[in-house]
Amino acid sequence: MTIASDVVEALSARGWTLGVAESLTGGAVAAELVSVPGASAALWGAVVAYATPVKHSLLGVDEALLSEQGPVHPRVALQMADGVRRAVGVGRPADVGIATTGIAGPDSPDGQPVGTVHVAVVTPESSASESFRFDGDRVRIRAASVDAVLSLLRRMTRE
Repeated sequence: MTIASDVVEALSARGWTLGVAESLTGGAVAAELVSVPGASAALWGAVVAYATPVKHSLLGVDEALLSEQGPVHPRVALQMADGVRRAVGVGRPADVGIATTGIAGPDSPDGQPVGTVHVAVVTPESSASESFRFDGDRVRIRAASVDAVLSLLRRMTRE
């Protein structure tokens, strides 16, 4: 069983719906979830907010936070995760939102080290973010980011 299948099973068991907000992973989290048969029972949709202004305009990330801290910050990840719940809402917000933001390289646009990644999960019961410094090239950093956000979601849906 994969992390993604565990997550889909846990969300379905709780009757929770999911929205996914991605930056550096560019849709890879959603693709991993969609690869699971029955994912449609939980996954409502995903937003790739790659450009910083989209994080504000579509996901509602605070403009002052983006201006002061930049798009690669734990609070940005939390606000993305919360905002995607509304962005994919169907008559009501999704129950759960998850998000990834970070720098996959090869260069860093804002001086933070390549491999800096923040992931976040917001559920009806709690919210959390985790920060990482992954090693490797773009492919490895992005893959590690997918695993990180899905692992956090799995832990939070099993509590």
